[in-house]
Amino acid sequence: MEEGSEYIDINLSPVKLPLDLPQDPPLKSNRRLRRRGDTWVISVLVIIHIGFFIATMLVNDCFTNSHGDCTFPSLGRLSFQPLSENPLLGPSMSKLDEMGALRKNFLTEHHQTWRLFMFPFLHAGLFHLVINLCSVIYVGIHLEQEFGPLRIGIIYILSAFVGALMASLFLRNIPAVGASGALYGLLGTLLAELVWNWKFHNNKISEIASLVFVFVCNFLLGFLPYVDNFSSIGGFISGFLLGTVLLFAPQFQQIAPSKGDQIDYSLKSYIKLKFKQKLDRPVTRIVSFILFTLLLAGFLVAVLYGININSYCTWCPYVDCIPSTSWHCKDRETFCETMVSNAHLTMTCLGTGNFKVILYR
Repeated sequence: MEEGSEYIDINLSPVKLPLDLPQDPPLKSNRRLRRRGDTWVISVLVIIHIGFFIATMLVNDCFTNSHGDCTFPSLGRLSFQPLSENPLLGPSMSKLDEMGALRKNFLTEHHQTWRLFMFPFLHAGLFHLVINLCSVIYVGIHLEQEFGPLRIGIIYILSAFVGALMASLFLRNIPAVGASGALYGLLGTLLAELVWNWKFHNNKISEIASLVFVFVCNFLLGFLPYVDNFSSIGGFISGFLLGTVLLFAPQFQQIAPSKGDQIDYSLKSYIKLKFKQKLDRPVTRIVSFILFTLLLAGFLVAVLYGININSYCTWCPYVDCIPSTSWHCKDRETFCETMVSNAHLTMTCLGTGNFKVILYR
């Protein structure tokens, strides 16, 4: 070594990032759309619903049981009941009962709890089936592509069950079906995803408009006979809570910087951690899970004890029904009497005063 040489000892320490960066680098969403085959859960559920409806119409067999007095009798065994009986192009009340529709006396008197599991798969008619399934496809495929079939399948099934439990607390002495409960669970999930990830949505107005349109159309359908609106309300609430719990925050990746604007790796890691902490929201998820558990447990206990809220709430039936000359919203039994004369059978229903003359051989 040369004399007089000086050496400087430099200790490199890791750079501490500031708590508040002056400006975050641009980020873009990395929501990976999966293959179209990954929408198999919604596809299978749609096929199951169609199968249940076809089975219901085959059991109904209007052409035979109503002596050909049907809507579209050319369909034969798949023909629909008269519009005065079922304006949704569907089966009769008695066949809905046979297939598993909910009715007050079935649960309170006969304790047929199996109907809670059939109720979410039944439709009141063709109109109900088409509108409901189109909405499920529109909302469900979008959610399943973003968040995967497992989580969306869990949300769908649990929302349908909670909807059935809530419907059981408002039953009347007419059959009710609740396939819309699961749909509203998906709508609640979509709302939860929109609320918690609001800043990362580019088309906020169009997404809100689509959600409101689907919500209103299906809820208005629930004012017609046999379609239960309370299951929709229960499904929507449970869907929002489950969506908050199960739908993970979207993944983000750094936009590749230009050559003259390279970003240090530690800075990238810090930014990713920062967004992760903001999006995970563990407290919100825990609270939502507790609320869902309490909701499910409360409904189960109320159903087991046979509580019917309509007994204490006079206006509640009108959330589910708009009175008409063809049907009523009050909880009352309808009795029908028959009279046989020669080759005619006259049936008179005392509750409505309607009568029908049937020619038989």
